[in-house]
Amino acid sequence: MQVLRPEECDRLLEWLSSGRRKYLDEKTGTRDLLITLLMLDAGLRVGEVVQLKVHDLFFGDHPVQTLIVRAAIAKRGVERVIPMTERLQNMVSIMYNTHYYWRTARCTDFAFCKKQFAKHLSVRMVQLMIKSASWHALGHKIHPHILRHTFATRLMQKTNIRVVQKLLGHASISSTQIYTHPNSTDLSEAIKAIS
Repeated sequence: MQVLRPEECDRLLEWLSSGRRKYLDEKTGTRDLLITLLMLDAGLRVGEVVQLKVHDLFFGDHPVQTLIVRAAIAKRGVERVIPMTERLQNMVSIMYNTHYYWRTARCTDFAFCKKQFAKHLSVRMVQLMIKSASWHALGHKIHPHILRHTFATRLMQKTNIRVVQKLLGHASISSTQIYTHPNSTDLSEAIKAIS
């Protein structure tokens, strides 16, 4: 299972926040960075991200502190609650200030929409964006699900498997157990610790 190392995450986010500005307008760059952070810092599936509504991320004049992945968009139809990181909340605020339609959005408006507000971005569009960004930032292409794997792997280093299961929205603990297997970095760190 492929995951990104911390320095790779930093390079990807850095490229999305600055390097990509050469090619895209500020609005698109901000949108793409927020989409990436929702997978990397909240562990959302790409299919969940594209179906988020503005009110899922922003309430009143503040970003939400807790993201509720509604049952209607969750993979198995089970709602889950994910506390938002500070950098994710900051990015939601930046998106709010950059994308003015968020300020007047109806509850039914998608957060990441096409030109016509009634349609959300497609999963394929996000996959292509992540592949392109990773190619420029890392020198190889990644799939958006790698960001979710990275989120889960980082969590497993800090908390127990039940918490990770709940945050990922897995129905079975066996789905979460793939993140308990040591990778080559874990093995190297274990040997260094006893040296």
